[in-house]
Amino acid sequence: MPKKDPSHAGNKRNRILQASIEVFSRKGFFGSKVSEIARASGVADGTIYIYFKSKDDLLISLFEEKMDEIVVEARKKVLEHSNPLDQLRAYIENHMSLLIGEAGLIEVLQVELRQSSKFMKDYKPVKFFEYLDILGGILEEGKDAGVFRSDMNVRLARRIIFGAMDELSRTYVLSKRQKFHPTVTASEVFRLLAEGICTPGKENS
Repeated sequence: MPKKDPSHAGNKRNRILQASIEVFSRKGFFGSKVSEIARASGVADGTIYIYFKSKDDLLISLFEEKMDEIVVEARKKVLEHSNPLDQLRAYIENHMSLLIGEAGLIEVLQVELRQSSKFMKDYKPVKFFEYLDILGGILEEGKDAGVFRSDMNVRLARRIIFGAMDELSRTYVLSKRQKFHPTVTASEVFRLLAEGICTPGKENS
């Protein structure tokens, strides 16, 4: 009897995840059927349940895996710079650029993920916290270097910064990409933040 190729199983799982992005973004979480995701990924309906317990589990798995990729990319972009201000700019630009490069995924994460009661009530978003920690690290480094205000509450500031990006991203998605062009938005968000969190005279250094 031939051995099963583990990469084949991985490919099926990845196809299901990619198909779920397309189906969820087009029909919404509640409007999507597992059978539609199976058809879009080229597998039998029952195959979905080999890899995922339910539609909610599929959505959460999609979040975990894609957030892991986003965290890796954000770290890479930030590490290209040594100055905390440049790191902050890179973090914001990378986040907003996802609206263009990963439009379907971001629509799912911004809108449909919030429709899952399992995600909102029971799931601990570890990868999301890692993503916030990257931002927190930039702010801490900036404080230590005297670039950012010494009286800044980092835990609060990172939530405020992410909250601003998140709200603008959701508005962009819900407006069907008619408002707040990501590149322009990233520049303006950085400008407003830099002028508020920097030690006076450091924002242009």
